[in-house]
Amino acid sequence: MKVIAMTCSFCGYSAADLAGVQGRQYDPDVTVIRLPCTGRLDTKHVLRAIREGADAVLVVGCLEGNCNYQYGNVEARKRVGQAKELLGQLGIEPERLEMVNLASNQAWLFVEAVEGMRKRLEVIGESPINKVRT
Repeated sequence: MKVIAMTCSFCGYSAADLAGVQGRQYDPDVTVIRLPCTGRLDTKHVLRAIREGADAVLVVGCLEGNCNYQYGNVEARKRVGQAKELLGQLGIEPERLEMVNLASNQAWLFVEAVEGMRKRLEVIGESPINKVRT
């Protein structure tokens, strides 16, 4: 199942990169997308990812209070909440979307977040949109 990880350039992406450098493995079906800041995330990005085949979206931002752009990760959390509401209204499980906050040196937490999303998908299954396509 396909997971899209939308990551902050400063923390989330760096943690994903560090996981690779350290040899920490996570599912190869995870696509990491680097954002300048999770504050740039819009609900339409999440909805588009789901529409185009993602079974889940994981937003990975900086620790709260440690955003390079001050409040970007706080704004992202609000947008993730809005996107979850929209998913529910569309009949898609809001659990397909999650946001985690971590520091750039917390590669193990990135791997745990990805694996947690994969385990969640084992329970809820593939996206209903993908079921219609096949």
